[in-house]
Amino acid sequence: MQDNDLRILRAAAIPTALVGLIAVIVAAFLSGSKGALGAGLGVLVVAAFFTISLIAVAYAGRISPTMMMAAAMGTFFAKILVLAVTLEYFEDATVWSPSAFGLTVVICTICWTIGEARGFLKLRMLYVDPDVKVPGRLEENKK
Repeated sequence: MQDNDLRILRAAAIPTALVGLIAVIVAAFLSGSKGALGAGLGVLVVAAFFTISLIAVAYAGRISPTMMMAAAMGTFFAKILVLAVTLEYFEDATVWSPSAFGLTVVICTICWTIGEARGFLKLRMLYVDPDVKVPGRLEENKK
């Protein structure tokens, strides 16, 4: 991963971890240990899914913009599929609170998305390389 990718990861992961910790505490207070376990699993799912996506997109971005978009869409659909299968498999689980899990996933996903967007805005990356020489164009400074 490049330095920019790590900055974006930190910008999203740190606030999400804090929000996740608050969610675990609130769920423990409201639903006991089952709520805390459900919320904790929700935080872990969000952190794992979004970190894997960020790594895949960053790696694909070094190859080409087309691969970056394909990686973003592929990881998105893979996350949805894995989450659906996981929720179906644990549908009747009584070890943890499904409502605490679901609410935590939604809240942490919103937090991660906002943190990631904020991280991108703070990068200050150039969209145009000012030092590129355009073929067939005369330099204005030469006389």
